[in-house]
Amino acid sequence: MSSTSVIFAGFGGQGVLMAGKLLAEAGLLEGKNVAWIPSYGPEMRGGTANCTVVVAEEMVGSPIVPDPDHIVVLNRPSLDKFEPAMKAAGQCVVNSALIDRKCERTDITPTYVEGNTIAREVKNPRGLNLVMLGAFIGAAGLVELTSVEEACRKAFTGTKERFLAGNLKALDEGYRAVKE
Repeated sequence: MSSTSVIFAGFGGQGVLMAGKLLAEAGLLEGKNVAWIPSYGPEMRGGTANCTVVVAEEMVGSPIVPDPDHIVVLNRPSLDKFEPAMKAAGQCVVNSALIDRKCERTDITPTYVEGNTIAREVKNPRGLNLVMLGAFIGAAGLVELTSVEEACRKAFTGTKERFLAGNLKALDEGYRAVKE
């Protein structure tokens, strides 16, 4: 692996920025070089939000990625926006609970995950982002699941520690959804 880029995208409030941060932290834990750059509208909650994560063996030259290797999309506008820009042979992880269409490109690998449904089933409806992150890790294998779990343990401390168990469960169920 030289350099791999991923865009996480959805509505503000769906946790796409946190999912990207956790992937970046997992990369750091594995001794890789990473870049994480957020992008969101002024509305934050309800507006559009996305982040780019670059994971590389060498130094990351620029976090600006016009054509990502992979995308993880939590809503339809994000699929419409980022699918055309993907590189061929990339992984497109789609929240099929909210997105009412399939990927149109035939040169990418789509993975459809009922993200909202899985999050509700594990009694963590706000854990959609972790479900989708787990699905991406299962589909693309960019970092190890154990590294993402460790990143979660580092992120959910102090007053946020009460969310750790539910988020680890959501992460695991997303991973299992694509592995089984």
